[in-house]
Amino acid sequence: MTAFTDEVVIEKPLEEVFAFTTNIDNFKKVMPNVVQVETITEGAFGVGTKIKETREIKGRKGTTTIEVIDFVPSERYSVRSALEGLETIYHYSFHEDEKQTTTIKFECEINTSTLKMKMIKPIFKRTLQREDKEHLSLIKKALEESE
Repeated sequence: MTAFTDEVVIEKPLEEVFAFTTNIDNFKKVMPNVVQVETITEGAFGVGTKIKETREIKGRKGTTTIEVIDFVPSERYSVRSALEGLETIYHYSFHEDEKQTTTIKFECEINTSTLKMKMIKPIFKRTLQREDKEHLSLIKKALEESE
């Protein structure tokens, strides 16, 4: 079930935008609470890639493993993380227009499988919206200012 969505238009070609968003070295640039990120699998970014991400929120650090579960180059990808009955899936899709500007559409799914997580899901949703609300605009800023 979709928890929230966002969209941004970037004045850059699709291939450049897609490459930027799938380069884990850029994660900390566009997710301010991410303090450490590393790939824990071999090979290029694609289905099966696992990434260890550490965020600091309100002075507390938390680490999770993110897995790429869908990947079509220059079109879309999805990443999933799960912890104690709470699953979060981020979907990104990319579309280029005739002016070589790229639209990124973002969708966040939050799924629960335990009673405890069903109870805290609204709180978690608000936290994710607050923490991740700017990441598409930060992608836009980073790419458009890199000229």
